Formats: sequence, structure tokens, C-alpha cells
Amino acid sequence: MIQRSNKMVNAFAVLTPLLHGLVKVAGLTPQTIEIVPGTLMNIWVPKETVTKKDQDLVFVPPTKPAVLFLHAFTMDGIFTWFPQVLALTREYAVYVPDLLFFGGSITDRNERSASFQAEFVAKGLGKLKVEKVTLVGLSYGGMVGFKMAELYPELVKSIVVSATVVELTESISSDFYKKFGFTRWSELLMPKTIGDMKRLFSFGFHKFPWLPNFVYRHFLEIMYTNRKERHELLEDLVISDNEATSHTSYSQEIHMVWADYDKIFDLDLAMTMKARLGDKTTLYCVKDAGHLIPLEQPFKYNELLKCILERVTKYL
Repeated sequence: MIQRSNKMVNAFAVLTPLLHGLVKVAGLTPQTIEIVPGTLMNIWVPKETVTKKDQDLVFVPPTKPAVLFLHAFTMDGIFTWFPQVLALTREYAVYVPDLLFFGGSITDRNERSASFQAEFVAKGLGKLKVEKVTLVGLSYGGMVGFKMAELYPELVKSIVVSATVVELTESISSDFYKKFGFTRWSELLMPKTIGDMKRLFSFGFHKFPWLPNFVYRHFLEIMYTNRKERHELLEDLVISDNEATSHTSYSQEIHMVWADYDKIFDLDLAMTMKARLGDKTTLYCVKDAGHLIPLEQPFKYNELLKCILERVTKYL
């Protein structure tokens, strides 16, 4: 007698290869790069930048302006940025890495800081023969992006950020905790139950459609690996106000694309950031969107991003 399993196939396990297939059709290919022994980067790169020589893969510099996408804390690179990948690969050399402990990127080193993530990405781009990029960062990816812009100004020529801060200080964190009843960021960003996932999505999106519980459960199963290391990333991310660096030290143009309903880093905070960052900073507002703007309003976001990229990449 044949016994049937009652366990439902994970929806995201089915969706992932379909999504990856679309991204491949758009012109990207996944690569795993050893940054140093014990540290591996999973990154999607333009197919035309990968060749073979004597059975070994060889990376060549991109012929189109390079755009680097850094993802939020809740997802890996391609899940965060696939609407932008599909829209931009014709005109730009698009690079989408997984940050350490997300997707396929891992390390045996103990560092957990945003600076270490920035170093990791910069070294990866060096191995890919990428010399100049426009960096696009969302939330956690924006914080890593600001650190890359500070540490590697010759590599990062301009930055586009959304739903982020330059540095996650104790005062910013404390204000958020008091407003919403948390005691640490992991309570929101490291969900354990379906209820936690629903709360996280309510912070990520302004308007989110009803989904059955199994979708949230499947998302938890697929996306939340390396839990111990991600907790450590969050703990290391918060710094004292005294440690915070000056907001006026960036040589790059900074373009801030903000949602009008971001519950985590609201528009008032964005306007304060813009004032501190100086005259090279512009602020754009996307209506009817929450924290995860590129996913909730991809068409509006893409239209605005294309205009910004057209302007800044003229000088790359």
C-alpha cells in the first residue's frame, strides 16, 4: 500500500527556480566566489562578464555601466531585487550579491559589522574586475552601502538608498522600540512564528494582500537560515551615538528614494538625514509604499531609479 505524505511542498522552494530562470533569461548568471579561504560570496553577474579559459572561469570587466544592488535584512539579493533586475539588465551591468549569512554567502570569520560586509562586497567586486559602480541599497543594504561609500570612494561613485540610515544608532533604535514596543531589532527582524511573520510584513508593506498561513510558514522555512549569525549581525549593527561618524564625509552624490508610509524609518527621519548629508543629496518620495518600496511599488520605483541612473552613469 502506497502511503502519501501530508507535508505540503514549500511554495518558495518551487518559486525560487522559476524566479532564477527569469533572471537568467534577463541576462544574469549565479556565481560562487571565494573571497578568502573560508569566505564565499554568492552573486548574480552579467553573463557576458564570465568566460572560460582552460576549463577555468575568468571574469572580465563590464562594458556597460555597473549597478550594484544590496538587499534588505529579510531576504536574499535576488528575492529583494528581481523586479529591478528584469527592468535594467538591457542597459546596465547588474550585480546582485547575497550579503554574508544570506542566500549562499558564508564565512568562518567572527566579524559581523557593516564594515566587514562592505569589505566583503568590495573584495568580491575586485575579483569580478568591477572598478566603478552605482550602488543601490535597501534598508540593511543601504547601511552597508553607506559604509562602502565611505571606505571605497574610488569604487562607489554614487549611491541610491531607500528605507535606511547612515548608521543605526542607539537613539534611533530607542525611538523605534518605544514607539512600537520592542526591546531589540531581532524581535521584529528574526520572526519565529506565523504571527511574527505577519507582523514583519505589516512593517515591510503599506498595503499587503491577505495570504494563507502556509505562505508565511514556507517563507520562514526558506529565508531564515543562519539564525545565530543573523542575530549577531543585528547586535553588532547598533552603535552608540558617540561612535557615529559625521554625515558630511561623503564625496558621492546621494539619492534617497523614500516611501511615504515607511513605518521603520519614516519620512521625517529621511528629511533630517538629507539635511545632515548636505548639498549633494536629493530626496524623492514614492507614494502608497512602505519600507520595502522596490517590491511594493516596483513600477514607480523603477521609473525613478532609471531617471537617477541615466543621470549618474553618464560620468562613469
